[in-house]
Amino acid sequence: MEYGLIGLGAMGRGIAGRLLAAGHTVKCWTRSGKTMPGVEAVNSPAEVFQSDAVLTMLSDDAAIREVVFAGDFFSQCRPGVIHIVSSTLSVAMSEQLTDYHRKAGIGFIAAPVLGRPDVAARGELNILAAGHPDLITRAEPLFQAIGRKVWPLGDHPPAAHAAKIACNMMIAMTIEAIAEAVALTDVNGVPRDDFFELILGTLFGGRSYQVYSQLIAEGEYQPGFKATLGLKDLSLATEAAAQLAAPLPMLSAVHQQMSRAIEDGGGERDWSIMADYTLRTSQPKKAE
Repeated sequence: MEYGLIGLGAMGRGIAGRLLAAGHTVKCWTRSGKTMPGVEAVNSPAEVFQSDAVLTMLSDDAAIREVVFAGDFFSQCRPGVIHIVSSTLSVAMSEQLTDYHRKAGIGFIAAPVLGRPDVAARGELNILAAGHPDLITRAEPLFQAIGRKVWPLGDHPPAAHAAKIACNMMIAMTIEAIAEAVALTDVNGVPRDDFFELILGTLFGGRSYQVYSQLIAEGEYQPGFKATLGLKDLSLATEAAAQLAAPLPMLSAVHQQMSRAIEDGGGERDWSIMADYTLRTSQPKKAE
């Protein structure tokens, strides 16, 4: 199969590598001009859409608006092409994309993913897919190359983006929960390694707890998912929650804490830098 990619950042490179390893032809267009061995670089999004399917992995709503809505290249697409958008976007933007593709007669799947760049490079992403079932079936060769499992979320694409926003909100809450638990146990003399062994072996053995307890233990916070992107996703969750009758207090708390961590200089670090900020600002009280 011939697949197109729009976006070749850390996630896009991992996805491209898996598609190549599965024997597919890959062409790519990026705003920055980035490329990688084995991938055919093209000069415009219109050329990318001369493929069986196109996967777009851009950073945010503004990037999607700039690339997808800026030109009239949908009128030049290969007949039957499927557009798979894996960016984490607002529900409102996903609604706009759904309407835009419907009017253009282009098949559209919302397929944001769970997994950091190392997971993408191993082809073990969890894919949250929403769109017409026939389109998702046709996209299976691509999904099989890049993912561990496809989670169908109905035929309305914005549902997948709502689910991804909710998942990222919960990961941010997990990071803060670990940090606050460590602050409490540190001040009472519990060795961190022992505490992490305890929680991972009993109550909280899930992947997010494993990944972020290790990052906190190492204290490096090298960017896998930048804090600025984490704050963007928490802002998307806050926007989506505006339709609820009551506020979401935990969401508000982690949104504020992530903002403080970025204001403290952590914007380009991994978003688990929020835990570092919490631990540094939660030192024991000075004796009077």
